[in-house]
Amino acid sequence: MLASAPAPLPLTQRVGAFFDMDNTLIPGPSIEIGFFRSLWEEGLVGWPEIWMSVRHALRHMPPLSLGSLRRHKPYLLGQVVSHIEQRAQEYVDVCVWPRIAAQALDRLDHHKNAGHLIAIISGSPECLVKPVAEKLGVSLVFGAKLDIQSNLYTGRVRAPLPYGEGKGRYIERLATHYELDLSRSYAYGDSPGDLQALQLVGYPFVVNPIRGMARIAHHHGWPVAQWA
Repeated sequence: MLASAPAPLPLTQRVGAFFDMDNTLIPGPSIEIGFFRSLWEEGLVGWPEIWMSVRHALRHMPPLSLGSLRRHKPYLLGQVVSHIEQRAQEYVDVCVWPRIAAQALDRLDHHKNAGHLIAIISGSPECLVKPVAEKLGVSLVFGAKLDIQSNLYTGRVRAPLPYGEGKGRYIERLATHYELDLSRSYAYGDSPGDLQALQLVGYPFVVNPIRGMARIAHHHGWPVAQWA
């Protein structure tokens, strides 16, 4: 998982800063939703893919949850990897990059100047998350890894998914690999899917809270911020 990561940090700088992407670095709806819409407009996906997604969700989801669609992407089944990656890069350039929050850029600069290890950990597909991270100058980035066979997407997502408990596992692995002091580290997230990450660090920040996270932040005494 960490084969391409930067060299270990000096002992005095072993502090991590872990950022969620959707509705944190990039305020508003999930970038995957917008990407699906762009594929729809180009005619690369249509009603059959929507029906496959709905059927999968109905078969697997517990009440009021879309968790199964985080672990399975029926709309990408059979799509050519290079084609989707090209479309993802174009979508990020045109539609995602202008949405980056100014406050997010300030926080990233703060952590870079402090010499902290910065990682973006998101449940969105890696083909979308990586181009954003590259523009931000962040080399440690973990998105949902999509399963590939013969240069075609299978629709499956490889474990661990960087969401919920999986996001916490990524942070723990980074902490072990770089000997990070999590009690001095930072995490930024917006939803219950970030709860594990926020609980692991000494400085959790709830950004643009949704799905009850404002109440959870208040209960824990965590700071809440609105990044526009």
